[in-house]
Amino acid sequence: MLQLAISVTGDKINSGKMKKSTLIILTIATSFCFGFAFNTIITKQSNNQTKMKKVTGIGGIFFKCKDPNKIKEWYKTHLGLDTTEWGVNFEWREAEDPTKKGSTAWNPFAENTKYFDPSTKDFMINYRVENLEALVEQLKSEGVTIIDKIETYDYGKFVHIIDLEGNKIQLWEPTGE
Repeated sequence: MLQLAISVTGDKINSGKMKKSTLIILTIATSFCFGFAFNTIITKQSNNQTKMKKVTGIGGIFFKCKDPNKIKEWYKTHLGLDTTEWGVNFEWREAEDPTKKGSTAWNPFAENTKYFDPSTKDFMINYRVENLEALVEQLKSEGVTIIDKIETYDYGKFVHIIDLEGNKIQLWEPTGE
């Protein structure tokens, strides 16, 4: 009889421990599931907010030199660049959609050009972007200096900004190429 009482009491103790263990495991599993679901929701919201592409490539490299005509001739003679009065336009195809053409300009400017102002640097880089209007609004909200208003031409939209070191940067949203 004593042995039966100990066995029944032991079963009650083991049953209590089992219920407690089960409750702990269920609590941990539930917490994990809620945490995973919450993280998934937050990640999807964050990804939707940053989905806009910014720079998609380099649209051009522009630099100052003493004599743009001589430098274009030098590059033509020694490096085989097919230079024109506007420099060189390198054409290429987009990796994601080879039916779409792109281009990157290379153009020397006279050393006294005002085109790079207000920057005092001897170069300016043109970056290809998507959705220039939305990007400009985002840059404004981030405190980036926008030099001018967006201008539209047959070959795309342009605006100029200044980076944190005073470099003038040209942003270009090309028209469908």
